[in-house]
Amino acid sequence: MKKILLVASTLLFAAPAMAQHVHQKGPNGGPMEDVAGVHVEMTVSGKTLTFHVLDEANKAVSTAGYSASALLIAGSERETLPLTASGHTLKGEAKADLAKGASVSITLKTAEGKSGQAKFRN
Repeated sequence: MKKILLVASTLLFAAPAMAQHVHQKGPNGGPMEDVAGVHVEMTVSGKTLTFHVLDEANKAVSTAGYSASALLIAGSERETLPLTASGHTLKGEAKADLAKGASVSITLKTAEGKSGQAKFRN
């Protein structure tokens, strides 16, 4: 009985904390997440998705040797974009302007071989 109460109380206190996850704002004004040991900030301009790669101090990191893709989901529409490394960013072009509220998941692998995923909302 004590185990059940312990588990139940843990879930009750953990649920609000998990629900309050807030995306950090990056230096370019977009949402930012930690992925594979770096910060990734997403910005959108029409059909172009740009992921800015930053270190812990929010300074730009070279994306040489990185590989990445993004999955866009808007309603029942899905599109996978290969992302191209360019300087300190990873960029991709969608078929159409990214809809407000669309979900964007990025999968990336760093030059050091670390990999990870993050989810953003436009």
